[in-house]
Amino acid sequence: MEFIYSLINMIAEMAPYLLLGFLVAGVLYAFVPGKFYRNHLSRPGAWAVVKAALIGVPLPLCSCGVLPTAVSLRRNGASRGASTSFLIATPQTGIDSIAATYSLLGPAFAIIRPVAALATAFIGGMLVNREDKANDSCDMEVDTIDAPPSRNFAGRIKDALRYGFVEMVQNIGKWLIIGLVIAAAITVFVPDGFFTFFAGYPLLSMIAVVMVAVPMYVCSTGSIPIALSLMLKGLSPGAAFVLLMAGPAANFASIIIVSKSLGKKTAAIYLGTIVIGAIAIGLCIDYFMPRHWFTTPMVAGHANCHLDVGLFSGICSALLVILLINALIRKYTSHKSEKMENEQTITVKGMTCGHCKAMVEKNLAKLPGVESVTVDLASGLTKIQGNPDPAAVREVIEDLGFSMG
Repeated sequence: MEFIYSLINMIAEMAPYLLLGFLVAGVLYAFVPGKFYRNHLSRPGAWAVVKAALIGVPLPLCSCGVLPTAVSLRRNGASRGASTSFLIATPQTGIDSIAATYSLLGPAFAIIRPVAALATAFIGGMLVNREDKANDSCDMEVDTIDAPPSRNFAGRIKDALRYGFVEMVQNIGKWLIIGLVIAAAITVFVPDGFFTFFAGYPLLSMIAVVMVAVPMYVCSTGSIPIALSLMLKGLSPGAAFVLLMAGPAANFASIIIVSKSLGKKTAAIYLGTIVIGAIAIGLCIDYFMPRHWFTTPMVAGHANCHLDVGLFSGICSALLVILLINALIRKYTSHKSEKMENEQTITVKGMTCGHCKAMVEKNLAKLPGVESVTVDLASGLTKIQGNPDPAAVREVIEDLGFSMG
């Protein structure tokens, strides 16, 4: 029963802020035109690195969702530095995760997290630019995910609600649930003070967190309750911050695709910037910042062994649960249709979220001879209406970081 109470309390704390974050994410999608990103990310130089980081921080893309977007940026003229900056900054934060961080971990974490993402993204991007002396300076179209054109304000509102409360929930829903369950399990089953062994060895605790966080995938929002639960068991705020940075941005899948798409040196700089930056900022938190900045009521030990849910939080929690159920049903329900004339069916492997799906559909649709493309995310089945060159189809899919089954 204590496990259930802990899980419900965490959902209640996060729900209002998550719903707000989903709404803002939808507004960004529907009202900020794709050409805005194209104009500002497809130019070489230091300023492009800065803008890539600034644009990436609020975008609600997980690491799997940002990969095809960043690969397309590079393919269509963005410098390696700008692409790397975008890759580092985007998965660490997002409007939704910043709001959720504030709700569970307080304002200090909510402020430091995007600032750290900006700083590490800039450093990583500039290091890559330094290695890549021959930056491409041509101004080419960047292949970002555009909202469908709507004729009026009401249509854009509809697009915003659909993207924020359906597609965004599909993208992070599974990982949010996993993060909450892991967090509740840590809270209930790990003894209090379990991590006090590391109290005198902050650097050792951060290295241990990195060793767990890098192979593990957890989205920026899903990492929040896990970090909270570890702090409840004695982990320092700095070590918890390392999890918040390294968990969402540095995982094996991301590293492999970055290495393949941008080169091994870029992948090494990408991983090193995230890990070293996370540890450096974590040490600053533990040694130079007041501990009370990182002590919220839940971190202090309250609201974990009994229900503490207000009316507004309860309504938001119920709505969030309904959205999660709806999104997961949509995501894992295959829609079968009759095979049409001149239709090819292939299997694309490696897609994990709605952004991956959108990038495959959009890039394949640009090939000569393609009339339409439909991708089923759960199975990877991709139906191509028309007669494109099979070699060109394979090349597009592999350039995006995926593979054909």
